[in-house]
This record gives sequence, structure tokens and C-alpha cells, in this order.
Amino acid sequence: MMRMKPGLAIACLSLVLLCTTADAAVLTMQQAIAKVERETHGKALSAETKHNGKRTIYRIKVLTHDGQVRVIEVPADDGRSR
Repeated sequence: MMRMKPGLAIACLSLVLLCTTADAAVLTMQQAIAKVERETHGKALSAETKHNGKRTIYRIKVLTHDGQVRVIEVPADDGRSR
């Protein structure tokens, strides 16, 4: 059986941890508001944080560019690209 050198083992573990945290990127409320305003071309009227078990969801009320008021929910863990 081949043994891994300690430095290589630490480097591999660091890479795994880095990839894991990158996948679980967390949005702040301000980032979620900016995202909703950008995607709807609207203006946020209000925002609140809701908790569903371990998940955090931002509930943002926005006035869209065409005059409609919409409520959009953005998961805080929605920081990764889709």
C-alpha cells in the first residue's frame, strides 16, 4: 500500500474544503436585493429574512419596471452560478 506524503495530504484536504465552501456560497440580504433588482429591472420595496429549518430565505417585495408588485424568495445559499 502506498502512503501519501503529509504535505500532499494537507493540500488535497484543503482543495476538498475549498470546493465544498465554494458550492455553499451564501448571499447576504443586500446581495439578494441587488440580484432581484437586476433580474427584474425593478426597485425593492421591502425585504425580510425567513428561516425554514436550517435554510435561510430572503423574501423581497419588488416594484417591477412595468409597475407590478411581486414577492420573490431567494435562498441565501443561492450564491452559486446557475
